[in-house]
Amino acid sequence: MRAWFFTLFLTNNRLTVVVVLLCISLSLTACGGSSKPYELELMPAPNIYDEANINPFHNLEGVIKAPYYGMLYATDRQPAEKGSGTYLNSRGHLIRLGIGKISLGKKEMTWEEARKISLLKNRPANYPLKVTAIEEFGILGKSLGIFTKPMMNEIEEQFAEEHFSSLINKKLSISKQKDIFIYVHGYKVAFDNPLLVATEIWNFLGYDGVFISYAWPSTPHTLAYFSDLETAALSSHNLRILLSYLAEETDAERIHIIGYSAGTRVVINALYQLGLMNQDASKTEVQQKLRIGHVMLVGSDFDRQLFGAYVQEGGLLKVPRTLTIFMSEADNALGISSVLFNQDRLGQTWLDRKLPAVAENFLNNTNDLYFIDVTGAEAATTGNGHAYFRKSPLVSSDILITLLYDLPPAERGLIKDQGRPIWIFPPDYTERLCKTLSRINPPAP
Repeated sequence: MRAWFFTLFLTNNRLTVVVVLLCISLSLTACGGSSKPYELELMPAPNIYDEANINPFHNLEGVIKAPYYGMLYATDRQPAEKGSGTYLNSRGHLIRLGIGKISLGKKEMTWEEARKISLLKNRPANYPLKVTAIEEFGILGKSLGIFTKPMMNEIEEQFAEEHFSSLINKKLSISKQKDIFIYVHGYKVAFDNPLLVATEIWNFLGYDGVFISYAWPSTPHTLAYFSDLETAALSSHNLRILLSYLAEETDAERIHIIGYSAGTRVVINALYQLGLMNQDASKTEVQQKLRIGHVMLVGSDFDRQLFGAYVQEGGLLKVPRTLTIFMSEADNALGISSVLFNQDRLGQTWLDRKLPAVAENFLNNTNDLYFIDVTGAEAATTGNGHAYFRKSPLVSSDILITLLYDLPPAERGLIKDQGRPIWIFPPDYTERLCKTLSRINPPAP
C-alpha cells in the first residue's frame, strides 16, 4: 500500500498532489483538537487522579494570590487589525508577549466549581473552554532581526520583557513547583487553540508553576502543510530566543516543554540550535545555564533519521534533562506523512517493532532519551490515533506525573517491551503508578 501510494504521488499529475494534501489535512485535523477554532472541549480527566485519589489543587493560595489570571502566551504570528485582540495565521516574525483570558464551562463558574467538575471521570457533556480576551504586553526585543522592521521603541520593548518576566517570577514565588511549562502546538490551528490546550494541561497540574502557550503561525488551511513546515523552521529560531530569555530573566528552576505533531519540528530545531551554540560545554554546564527540564514530543512529524543525526552530531541531548518521544503504531496522520515524504516519522513505531541494532544499543546506554509506545494504552487509537495525549487518560497521566513528580519510566509503572529499550503501558499501569505515588506521597493520617 505504502509503495503504491508513493508511486502514484510521483507519477500522476497535479491533482494527485491536491488529493494527498487533502488526506493530510483531514488526518491532521486532530492537531487542533476541535473543529471550532475558538472553543475546545475539556480533555478527559487523567486516570491517576481518580484511581490514586490525587488532588492536583493542593496549593489554593497559589491560585488565590496569583498576580494574573489567564494563560500567558508568546507568539510570532502577525497581529490582526488593531483592537481586534487576536492574531492572524501568518508570520509576524517578532515574538509578542501577552496574556489570554479563558472561561471554563457553559456559564460563569467559580474556581471551586470548575475544579470539581474537571476531575470527574464521567463529567457532564459540553464543558468548553473559550478565549474571552487577549492583552498584548509588547514584543520581546531580543527577537528583532536584521530584516525585521522595528514596531516599537526600545522603552516599550523593555517594558514588555520586564513585565512578562515579573509576572512569571511573582507566580513562581507563590508556587510549590517553581517550574515553567511550555506547550507548542501542531499543524492547522488558529491562535486560540494552543492557549486552550495549554489551559487544560495546566488545570490538571493544579495551576502550579507558570504555563506559557507558544503559538507559532500555523495555518488552518487545507493546502498549508508545506508552508507550515517551512514556517516551523523560522519559529524554532524564535522559540530558541524565548527559551534563552526565560533562562536569563526568570527564577524558574526548570523549563519543561510539550511539543505536539508538526510543533515538534519547532521544538527539536530550537534544541538543536541551543546544542550547537553550546557544543563546547558539558551537559552539566548547559543544564545550569538553560535549565531545560523534561521535553516531551507527542505524535512527532519529524524525520527519524534527521533526529538521529541531531542527537549524534549536534549535541541535542545536552540541552534537556530528559527527552521523551511518544510514539504509536496506530497514528494514521503520521502514516500519511511518512508516505508523502517517503521517510519514517519520529512518532511512528519501528517497522514490525524491530529496532536496528545500533539504535537498540544506543538507547540501552543512555539515561536521558526515552521512547514510549502508546499503541496499547486506553483510548490511544481514538479517531485517527494522533491526539492521544489528550484523548487517552493513561497517556495524559504519564505526562502529568512526569512533570509533577520527576519520575523515570519504570517508577511511573511503564515496562520495557520484551526487554527492548521501548517503554509500553502494561495492563496494570495505573496500579503500578498508584503504588509508587503512595510511597513517595503517602496520604495524610
